[in-house]
Amino acid sequence: MPNPLLSIIIPVYNEDRLAVDSLPPIFDLPINKEVIVVNDGSTDNTAAVLAGLAKQYDFRLLNQPTNQGKGAAVKRGLSEIKGNYFIVCDADQEYQASDIIKLFTAMLDGADERTVIYGSRFLGYPPLTFHYLANRFLTGLTNLLFNSQLTDMETCFKLVPASALSQIKLSGRRFEVEPELTAQLLKAGYRIKESPISYRRRGYQEGKKIRARDGLLAIMSLLRERLIR
Repeated sequence: MPNPLLSIIIPVYNEDRLAVDSLPPIFDLPINKEVIVVNDGSTDNTAAVLAGLAKQYDFRLLNQPTNQGKGAAVKRGLSEIKGNYFIVCDADQEYQASDIIKLFTAMLDGADERTVIYGSRFLGYPPLTFHYLANRFLTGLTNLLFNSQLTDMETCFKLVPASALSQIKLSGRRFEVEPELTAQLLKAGYRIKESPISYRRRGYQEGKKIRARDGLLAIMSLLRERLIR
């Protein structure tokens, strides 16, 4: 495949304090890419910040009229992609933009079109925080239900061939998009490889949006994918 294109989808909601710093490193990545920013009905100054960035950088900006959740924003972005592969990157500075190059290079260097590459935050010795333990439970449940061997099912960095979209029907509107996507990829026979990435978790005081109920939604999504769909 000559010079494959990577579509990077960035869902944004009320990140006016961070977007001006977190987005340019993604825009500047030295790879063949398209960047799609989805403003998910932000009620702060995010729209103005994104409009300012659009004067300096090359990206497509999609505006949701009301806040619908990360899953809905991701689906909106996926409906617009032109790339051979796609990845989602949040605008909250928890993930390092440079790791996208690492995952994309790994995909191009040896993976086939039935391979997906996840950036794992937990290959190594992560701290035993509540969020880590909750993630370990959800990842373990995924492994049990779908006979996989993942260490980080909830990672935002999932690099997926765009051709997989014909076998993916996402319905989750919030953070349950992560287990839903993983389950559907595994059911469709995709091989998920993992590569370690950097991670800096932010706290709720800094604007973290995932909540305890999202864990329950994730469990329900995994069970629904295994038992019903």
